[in-house]
Amino acid sequence: MSARRTLLVVSGGGEAVAGIRRAQEMGLHVVVSDADPNAPGLALADDRLLVSTYDVAGTVAAARRFHKEVRSVDGVICIASDVALTVASVAQALELPGVPLELALLSNDKLALKRRLLRARIATPAFADAATPADLRSFLAEYGYPLVVKPVDSRGARGVVLLKDDGDDLGWAHRTALRESPSGRVIVERFLEGPQISTESLVIDGEVHTIGLADRNYEHLERFAPYVIENGGEMPTRLDADAQASVSELVRRAVTELGISSGVVKGDIVLCENVPHVIELAVRLSGGYLCTYEIPLSTGVDFVGQAIAIALGDKPNPEDLRPTRRLGVAQRWLFPPPGRVHRVSGIEQAAARTGVALCEMRVREGDLVRPISNHSARAGVVIATGVTRAQALQRALTAIDDIDIQVSC
Repeated sequence: MSARRTLLVVSGGGEAVAGIRRAQEMGLHVVVSDADPNAPGLALADDRLLVSTYDVAGTVAAARRFHKEVRSVDGVICIASDVALTVASVAQALELPGVPLELALLSNDKLALKRRLLRARIATPAFADAATPADLRSFLAEYGYPLVVKPVDSRGARGVVLLKDDGDDLGWAHRTALRESPSGRVIVERFLEGPQISTESLVIDGEVHTIGLADRNYEHLERFAPYVIENGGEMPTRLDADAQASVSELVRRAVTELGISSGVVKGDIVLCENVPHVIELAVRLSGGYLCTYEIPLSTGVDFVGQAIAIALGDKPNPEDLRPTRRLGVAQRWLFPPPGRVHRVSGIEQAAARTGVALCEMRVREGDLVRPISNHSARAGVVIATGVTRAQALQRALTAIDDIDIQVSC
């Protein structure tokens, strides 16, 4: 049997492909698990497990069989998939490095996580359990508009709605969030005005290295209201040095409070009146290409490679965590109108433009484009680089303009 170490990647979707390739470049034997036999990550894998990434027991059973009957698994990770609980369960079952199961459970429960942060006096928007629409009305009476209603345990902005005035339907908002919650629970929280930041951190022996800070772009809040749809973002962050330090310190305090000593932590942070607040934290690599494209393009840090090393029980060299550059990176998504796609053009021209690092389409002729209500409905993405943020953004927008998705109503 080969002496190559084996990494199980619990996710075979398109956003995981870059991470799977990086693992193979590192000389690893890569096993990928996914329920979709046509998942692009499975096509690249050295071995495959056909099981849903959200099926914790099924993935653990499949990993046990593979570990016992085929070859030993040395590490497990998820890339661009919100399945930290599945990963932690496999790590516990196979006695592999990873975050403790209780921390994965906590990060999967927005309500429990916020309660933990609140007890530690770590800033987070005011929130409440919302078992019924009446709970929304009670919260509204105390805090007023705007407020966000969302599932306690969903992903990709599914079921997340922003309510801004008395014309909004609280009952509808509650039903929308409830429908997307596997556990049948809803949380309501204040919507804090201010810049929102995505953070990506590596935790090594309890020390938190927040390498990625990306400005999130919510320019389409009115267009897609009441749904909360992000349209990419930019690096480096526009925050000044003091604000960056305050965000990184908030993440450090939260990680320390949660007792995370090793692994990856992604954060959603809002800076309201110069005070950073935790919106969400998760013990996994981010989706949306932040970890696989934006951070390495902007900083030069091989973020996914270092995360893989941690998942294998290795300790990254501190020198490898230090940014070596500060390039502009901009990401924008494609939002065609609803309808049946009958023509897609301009992709090759967009992809060939100077500075375009990624040009990906998620729709093709014959597909039905539905009204945008969550991030899974976005039709494609462009990521571009530049010497500055402004140059990167202009390149991304120019490439977006090249692409024409024609739909019939």
